[in-house]
Amino acid sequence: MKVKPDNNDKHEIRPGQSIELLKELHILTRDGKMNQDSRRKLKQVYHLYQFIEPLLQQVQKENGKVSLVDHGAGKSYLGFILYDLFFKVQNEGDESNGGKSRIYGIETRDELVQKSRELAHKLNFPGMSFLNLSVADSSSSAELPDKIDIVTALHACNTATDDAIEFALKKKAKFMVLVPCCQAEVAAELRKSKGDAVRDNPLSEMWRHPIHTREFGSQITNVLRCLQLEAHGYSVRVTELVGWEHSMKNELIVAEYKGLPAKRPAIRLAEVLKTTGLESLSGRFFVPQ
Repeated sequence: MKVKPDNNDKHEIRPGQSIELLKELHILTRDGKMNQDSRRKLKQVYHLYQFIEPLLQQVQKENGKVSLVDHGAGKSYLGFILYDLFFKVQNEGDESNGGKSRIYGIETRDELVQKSRELAHKLNFPGMSFLNLSVADSSSSAELPDKIDIVTALHACNTATDDAIEFALKKKAKFMVLVPCCQAEVAAELRKSKGDAVRDNPLSEMWRHPIHTREFGSQITNVLRCLQLEAHGYSVRVTELVGWEHSMKNELIVAEYKGLPAKRPAIRLAEVLKTTGLESLSGRFFVPQ
């Protein structure tokens, strides 16, 4: 169903966007209105779509179809918006197996998976699949194809982002779009680091105080992730998702596989781990041998 909302919010909604979908996602009220929280949520999703749309178009041009996995999908706001604005058109006229292009939503909460399946059926979005899996378990799941074009992970907490990266590497993803969150693992290791490498390193003052440990741990986690991706041949771009007034967890990492030289970032990664006393995490930020 495509209708225009009968309120002043219509200029904020993209042309062709399903109003029925926005109501089902509670972004619009049943009478087509939008509150401040919904406006913020829609702005974030649309802003992210601006980053993802050109990636979808590139894969579509090269392969004729697109496969995308959204890790930690939650209520699948992103997946449904992506399908409505891009995948639905790509699959028109090809309903075999739900169409050529497909979105897979990975979520551990079964009730959210069931609701997403019901909504996809109600909206006639056959190219959407929802799987009740952890990010880590999804890498070996037979319900997913051997190769995935694009992997997204928005606010996947702590090591779930690293699991999403590992998944994308195993699936030979062309693109990754990551918004990391709650990087607690590295901060915990920094607190435990007492070796000579740290004691003799004046830069360890950057994480001596607890609040600095938390912030530095978050920062260096993403630095290590970027080096890891570069060590696997990816070109990496780091920016912010939306204005900082919305959330402090808005660092956006966009990676594209280009087969770039990997030796230098791999060496840098090892050096950073050693210098900060984080060598115990080398298995987490693995690089090709």
